[in-house]
Amino acid sequence: MEKHYTDSQVKGVSTGTTILAAIFDGGVVIGSDSRASMGGEYVSSKTINKVVQVHDQIFCCMAGSLADAQAVTKAAKFHLSFHSVQMEHPPLVIAAASVLKELCYKNKEELQAGFITAGWDKKKGPQVYVVSLGGMLISQPVTIGGSGSTYIYGYVDAKYKPNMTREECMQFATNALALAMGRDNVSGGVAHLVVITGKGVEHVVVPGDKLPRFHDE
Repeated sequence: MEKHYTDSQVKGVSTGTTILAAIFDGGVVIGSDSRASMGGEYVSSKTINKVVQVHDQIFCCMAGSLADAQAVTKAAKFHLSFHSVQMEHPPLVIAAASVLKELCYKNKEELQAGFITAGWDKKKGPQVYVVSLGGMLISQPVTIGGSGSTYIYGYVDAKYKPNMTREECMQFATNALALAMGRDNVSGGVAHLVVITGKGVEHVVVPGDKLPRFHDE
């Protein structure tokens, strides 16, 4: 049956965020800003946490439609919990990323959300995976996403290096988020950072007034 759409129905949803993940020597840092906007026109929340724990040492960041992303992560949590019971050990990071990929691919006509998955497992150590809109899955040592990422590609390319220390990677991630939040009007708030290693997980929140400044804002 032929479908007819009005202009309002085919108009894309404008969203904004900045998310990133980077591997360092022995672990991985994943982080995001905390601003949620409605249609890109007004801020609906200044303190939302876009870094979601899907299993003990596996986290993901959301970009795009918040409702879509929350629905996908909720389903992924259920799948991974069931998987760990069946296998009698924690899921691999690639397994978590694959679950997100399948959910995004099977529902690609309805979803407007992408994800960065990061974590640590005994098989491969720290890992970062990108699940893009439509369900493409790739592995990268460092990745960024969201509207704010367009402002920091040069910084990430210039400053990221393999085998950084934990402190160097934390500073790199904090600086990258601060730069994006300073330029992108729909990224802002505080910086949520999660450090994942074989020893455990640490959640760090950097308030907006404590973020480094690189220009007059």
